[in-house]
Amino acid sequence: MKIYTEITGNLHAPEWKARAKEADVEYLDLDQWTAQKSRFVVKSARGNEYAVALARHSQLHDGDIIEYLPEERRIVALRICLSDVLVADLGALSEQNPETIIHTAVELGHAIGNQHWPAVVKGTKVYVPLTVDRKVMDSVMRTHRIEDVSWSFQPGSEVIPYLAPHEIRRLFGGTGPDSDVHHHRHPDYEHAH
Repeated sequence: MKIYTEITGNLHAPEWKARAKEADVEYLDLDQWTAQKSRFVVKSARGNEYAVALARHSQLHDGDIIEYLPEERRIVALRICLSDVLVADLGALSEQNPETIIHTAVELGHAIGNQHWPAVVKGTKVYVPLTVDRKVMDSVMRTHRIEDVSWSFQPGSEVIPYLAPHEIRRLFGGTGPDSDVHHHRHPDYEHAH
């Protein structure tokens, strides 16, 4: 099996859009857990297996091309399927006194932490990947009714441009099917959310 070690280009770049229109594009669908890895084997919808071994800490992007065969007019590209992200905005707190800011930040931290949800703080926003159903996350936020904190759900692909690679891994890397975001093992009992 051939091992792909480099990204040739990206389907979203202007020079590749034209080539892709005239090529047979085979997509490799990656979930957000696999997309954080630099080494993996994935099977396409056509049943073909591809081994990818990129340099460590490589950051994959939706549309990355691992193979381009111009003579065959063939492209093999990655399609990353990211979950939505809860975005809590604390921007309205900027006009508040320090005690209110601290109180609100700790209250939000407690609400998120009590659910064992991973989070990334960037500026005045807190990003939380959907690790459970959207309705459950919305219910938790409504139940806590934290004043001056608004929230919405945004596609993960729209959030990624604002984050550094290590923040992307923290946000999406621990939410896969084999992660322990939902289940925490303790010596004498299992604690599940």
